[in-house]
Amino acid sequence: MSTERSDFVSHPVHRPLEGVVVVSLEQAIAAPFATRQLADLGARVIKIERPGVGDLARGYDRTVQGMASHFVWTNRGKESIELDVRSEEGNRILHQLVDRADVLVQNLAPGAAGRLGIGADRLRETHPHLITCDISGYGRGGPYEARKAYDLLIQCEAGLVSITGTEDEPSKVGLSIADICAGTYAYSGILTALLDRGRTGRGANLEISMLEALGEWMGYADYYARYGGSAPKRTGASHATIAPYGPFTAADGEVVNLGLQNEREWDVFCRVVLQAPELIDDPRFVTNADRVAHRAELDGVIDDVAAGLTGADLVDRLEAAKIAYARQRTMDEFAEHPQLAARSRWAQFDSPVGRLEGLLPPVTVMGAEHEMRPVPGLGEHTDSILTWLDEYAAVGS
Repeated sequence: MSTERSDFVSHPVHRPLEGVVVVSLEQAIAAPFATRQLADLGARVIKIERPGVGDLARGYDRTVQGMASHFVWTNRGKESIELDVRSEEGNRILHQLVDRADVLVQNLAPGAAGRLGIGADRLRETHPHLITCDISGYGRGGPYEARKAYDLLIQCEAGLVSITGTEDEPSKVGLSIADICAGTYAYSGILTALLDRGRTGRGANLEISMLEALGEWMGYADYYARYGGSAPKRTGASHATIAPYGPFTAADGEVVNLGLQNEREWDVFCRVVLQAPELIDDPRFVTNADRVAHRAELDGVIDDVAAGLTGADLVDRLEAAKIAYARQRTMDEFAEHPQLAARSRWAQFDSPVGRLEGLLPPVTVMGAEHEMRPVPGLGEHTDSILTWLDEYAAVGS
């Protein structure tokens, strides 16, 4: 990415959250995804892991040169300490870490934080500056409080699976979307609490439920079903409420996805892409509602046109008409995406298995450092963290 623009160099290089200490008792995806984003902005994230085992996500697979893909993705830039928090000595160290923290994040089993003496309500009294963030499947209280909550289960409970897939078969989303959205709300909530603490000096207790986080993302579907009388239909890669919108296959097998948003685009789409201006005023297709009602007929028309063109020819027509489109890329093709390459969005970082490559954080902070810090080995920073605590205790005594 070019660095010639003045807004990239007009401010001294800095890391916005440098000096902020985050202590996290975290497992799997939701909490680690939230804290990794804090680490990307410069926070010191101390990840507490079970001795000899660590975060269960370390064992999900071995696809990244022996490390787990989920773990590499969500744990870059952190420090790892092995700590048996249920032992007397481990619990003492845990409380020392909490004493030094600005933010405490946990997604332990319901009630576990309280048994360890770090429940949010108790810490609000003893650590008024502290920001606590509790992430759970269903939240405190209610009949689901103690239920285990995995990503697929939350997708099902939130109704997402019911509207995802083909007409014949529902499907889950192909990545951990419930974990991701919960982690995203935890991240933004923590940033908000840090901003408020800067003004008031007071910390905050944050609670994020995976069900409620994903439920927020289900908002349009809820309104559509609640007030429209039926849920959005499962339409595969097409859109349930807009047409044409979805994939079409050219003569050479290339799949091109396209979408229209208004009647002006429908007019030019008929003239330039379909080369069938008589369809503009066809009563089956005049408005979007008409086109959705006659989706099968409309898709048939477009399929016939696409079948007579190569993928490149179809793209040329879409470009000429200024109709939004996308090639249906594989993961390998995504890794070679020309836009990401042009913007220099891939960067290398260290790990216990050597140098790896990944995407830079998606929020570009002008003038901030975009260093990709290492993925920690299990317990890699135990000694240095304990030394840090001892030095702090010595200064305070």
